[in-house]
Amino acid sequence: MSRSRRSVTLAVAVIAALGLAACGPAASSGGDASASGPATELSLVGFAVPKAGNDAAQKLWGETSDGAGVTWTTSYGASGDQSRAVVAGLKADYVHFSLEGDVTRLVDEGLVAEDWNAGPTQGIVSDSVVVLVVRKGNPKNIQTWEDIVQPGVGIVSPNPGSSGSARWNILAAYGSVLAAGGSDADAEAYLTKFFTNVAALPGSGRDATTAFTSGTGDVLISYENEAILARQNGEDFDYVIPESTLLIENPAAVTVDADPKAQSYLDFVLSAEGQKAFAEVGFRPLDDSVTVEVEGANDPKNPFPAPGTLQTIADDFGGWSDANKKFFGDDGLVTRIQQETGKS
Repeated sequence: MSRSRRSVTLAVAVIAALGLAACGPAASSGGDASASGPATELSLVGFAVPKAGNDAAQKLWGETSDGAGVTWTTSYGASGDQSRAVVAGLKADYVHFSLEGDVTRLVDEGLVAEDWNAGPTQGIVSDSVVVLVVRKGNPKNIQTWEDIVQPGVGIVSPNPGSSGSARWNILAAYGSVLAAGGSDADAEAYLTKFFTNVAALPGSGRDATTAFTSGTGDVLISYENEAILARQNGEDFDYVIPESTLLIENPAAVTVDADPKAQSYLDFVLSAEGQKAFAEVGFRPLDDSVTVEVEGANDPKNPFPAPGTLQTIADDFGGWSDANKKFFGDDGLVTRIQQETGKS
């Protein structure tokens, strides 16, 4: 589903959700159990990047009748690792991952219902785009995808073997060549230059940000929201939205054995209030009617400008099933290039 079509359908859901918007809590601290009887504890397992968004949404939800008294246990890390941990027995009422495949792994194990993505957003709860994070003042004048593969430019991006963030980043880089009129062979050659320039491949998107802010590399390939949040937290760097980039769409689901309040929290996240909470820490709202001033954005009053070309997994890569097989499987293009460049 395209971004514009999804926004229309979500707008209808938002109107309904606003009537329900009695939901609730802060992350691990939870709400006031005395407000509505016995406390309920929910477990959230997610990838590292949306922690701030969930923290904000949980706090707001905790101020509503559905969320009052709810406490949280949370586990955050690299998306693939977190998904596999749930399969291995890590308790989860609510999961929030980087990639669709990390949810469908749980569907295959009978831990999440097969119709988890049947709603108006097709299971997506948070959006962002891939950006280029550079040192303050942009000393190497990095403006385009071509700039980052020039000699002497060190790239930091998480490792696609563990991180969903990495896969979005790499497909955005590959897709930029196609968007400029290049062939698949041109895009493959580009990725070889990309990995040749890699200075570090940390385990998760959050770890990649930490490596960059600690001094590694010249450019960090990252989520837009991750760049904004880091600046909100005092990091002093710049970021560039390239002419061509990729729409990042992160899914969430409740597990089959979850407490019913987990579904209430998911509904709240998709409401206008929940989406505003995510937007305030840098995520692009699923519903374009949700507007907010965002500290840390390049332009706080216009925090989410439209890129020149915004590619999507569904429209430009055939969906995650095809993309994972072509790029990230044992015989995938990226897997082979990593091995050839010694950057596994």
